[in-house]
Amino acid sequence: MGRQQSVDSIVEHLFRNEAGKLVAVLTRIFGPSNIDLAEDVVQETLLAALDNWAPGKIPDNPAAWLTQVAKRKSLNVVKQLKTVQSHRKDLYAADSNYDEASEIFLDSEIQDSQLRMIFTCCHPSLPMESQIALTLKILGGFSIKEIAQALMSNEETITKRLYRAKAKIRSDEIPFDIPSGNKLELRLKGVCLSLYLLFNEGYNSSHPQMFIRKDLCLEAIRLTFLLTQHFDGRAEFYALLALMCFHAARLDARLDREGAIVIFEDQDRSLWNHELISKGFNYLREASKGDRLSEYHLEAGIAAEHCMAKDFKETNWQSIYDQYELLYGLKKNPIIKLNMAIISSQLEGIPKAIHALEELISDKELETYYFLYATLGVFNLKIKDYEKAGGYLSHAKSLTSSEKEQQFLNKRILECQM
Repeated sequence: MGRQQSVDSIVEHLFRNEAGKLVAVLTRIFGPSNIDLAEDVVQETLLAALDNWAPGKIPDNPAAWLTQVAKRKSLNVVKQLKTVQSHRKDLYAADSNYDEASEIFLDSEIQDSQLRMIFTCCHPSLPMESQIALTLKILGGFSIKEIAQALMSNEETITKRLYRAKAKIRSDEIPFDIPSGNKLELRLKGVCLSLYLLFNEGYNSSHPQMFIRKDLCLEAIRLTFLLTQHFDGRAEFYALLALMCFHAARLDARLDREGAIVIFEDQDRSLWNHELISKGFNYLREASKGDRLSEYHLEAGIAAEHCMAKDFKETNWQSIYDQYELLYGLKKNPIIKLNMAIISSQLEGIPKAIHALEELISDKELETYYFLYATLGVFNLKIKDYEKAGGYLSHAKSLTSSEKEQQFLNKRILECQM
């Protein structure tokens, strides 16, 4: 049983890291009208891994094994389609030999295929919500449930969005290419937001048993880095990459040795990854060379302030608050107002922060946002209003399925009862 669990966990990890790459490559072979076919072949490849590795035959290089099997399956599919549909022009390998088609599986071509996949998913003819859902599904390997949670939606809606998006790609014959000029500008927002949400799901996962999913964070960083290499000088990509590096640098300090959540002010900063922080500042300098201030510039600037501070008390809270104000000017998001209220606790005191947070309770977008109520609970606990604190903390607990978050809230609830 333990061996099978080990195999299953390896395949799940590989699915997260390799599935997006393989679907992108196979879509390049089959054509963007056949994304479903590409996903089916990758799914068959993963099932083959489970069947072949179960007896204890896990290869030394599982990723290479998956690539070889996917390549063999894809070329068999191409041969079959050529036989029954000789007129299909959307198949890359239709007029190519095995060796030419195999070149698509080289590392450089895999990267190129992933870039093409990102921009196909984020085509401007698709609604923004569909662009993000498609990117998370195909490149991030997200389940329907995970996408729904990331987008604060429901599974039925997400399923419909994905179906319509794929149908739109077929009907409009959206090309599998990397845009330039004005076409690139039209897709920037969807691309950046999709990768931002991919990273966020790794940083603060909606998965009940996994508070942090480092593989998703690293995949988001890798894809964003690819964008900076292909589009040198695009400030938004560098700003987004800087933001990811600053946040990823703190991952190891977010849980203690027992796996319990460590809130930001109590984190051991010696555990922060200073190499990633240094890279973050390098990317932020590259981002500053542009002539446009994006939301990612401001979020990266806020994260940079935290990384520069020697400790929590010495943080430049006024600078952070000012940048949040600018950020709210770019996008009127209630979560930004929530963060501003939290930062104001360091500038004006906890009672005023509580008042600002309580005003956000009436915002429909935050009705089920557990962090709002968890913050209200912790702040009321700090000023020893145990009754209010307990109520907010209990409500927050009812809004999250994360075991780590529930454990954290249980400890705070117990403090209210002592």
